[in-house]
Amino acid sequence: MVKIYAKSVILLVLSLFSGIVFSQCEDITLESLTNPGIYQVGTLTQEDGLRDGPAYFSATVYYPTNATPPYASIAIVPGFNSFPESVEAWGPFYASHGIVTIIIGTNSIFDFPEARALGLLDALETLRQENTRTSSPLQGAIDETKFAVSGHSMGGGGAQRAAVLDPTIKGVVALCPWLPNPDLDHDSAVVIFSGQNDAVAPPGIHANIHYDITPNSTNKLLFEIENGNHSVANTPQGGNSSVGKIALSWFKLYVDQNDCYCSLLTDYVQDNPLASNIESSFECELLATQENGIETLLYPNPTAGIINISRQENVLYKVFSTQGQLVLSGELRGGKKQIDLSSLAANFYYVRINSEMFKILKTK
Repeated sequence: MVKIYAKSVILLVLSLFSGIVFSQCEDITLESLTNPGIYQVGTLTQEDGLRDGPAYFSATVYYPTNATPPYASIAIVPGFNSFPESVEAWGPFYASHGIVTIIIGTNSIFDFPEARALGLLDALETLRQENTRTSSPLQGAIDETKFAVSGHSMGGGGAQRAAVLDPTIKGVVALCPWLPNPDLDHDSAVVIFSGQNDAVAPPGIHANIHYDITPNSTNKLLFEIENGNHSVANTPQGGNSSVGKIALSWFKLYVDQNDCYCSLLTDYVQDNPLASNIESSFECELLATQENGIETLLYPNPTAGIINISRQENVLYKVFSTQGQLVLSGELRGGKKQIDLSSLAANFYYVRINSEMFKILKTK
């Protein structure tokens, strides 16, 4: 009787815990990636006391006025011969989803990518100072460990270079980037948008090269919009709003570190009919434990079907529902060990590998 009671308590705790986690992810859907988002937006300029950085010309900060800090942030710079207005739509979009956004101009509209990279780094310094400015509505509200950079054309190339120059940058959103002979050895998770018919920065000699040059150890995604031109990613509405949905999901996953966006991003990108080319090399949460000094890894999590198990020896597995019902079981032999959860409904499950237990989110 004692054993039965103990088992019931454990299953109840697991069920309640998974219900809490599932409810946290439940509201994160494609429909939640709206433009605008749920938060109201305020702005700051030099007239409001915002710092005027020496490596850029003018800036506007967009911020959520009714979200809960601390906030992650992104700095954005336009492309060659362009002004901030060309990428202005990104400011209220990000801010309405709880992200502080600074959009800068350049000291010269003819600045090349390296100068734009320095401008982005200077913009991040402005946010740091805004975090301590006593009269700022953002005083103490910015998480300085969660910075990202973005830009269009030469600004996109500059964003990639900024990540090389500052390894603390968590993410890059490159919008039809232009950068010849790139040196992009950095660890910042990067999403690259390109247009299939871009005559200014043809993907074959810019975006595709940027993706290939970025280390495989870096989480990266290339999304080429079918029939898109050089301006297809200037706004979140680009590519029938696919640009905004992917950029926001990428930011939330890798900069804001919200794993709930992993399955959403993966499912949306996979075989997306709006894309003429998709390349990806990224992983989300990796589960790991040790049994008798031997580490076991399960990935990806969440998953739409297949989970991989990194164990050399043969293993026994069992998959349980959150109510404790056994739904799958078996033995895995050989080098490549996988469990196929595609037949199961979307929900949390508990996977037992020998005596180790893992919690997995199965998506649709």
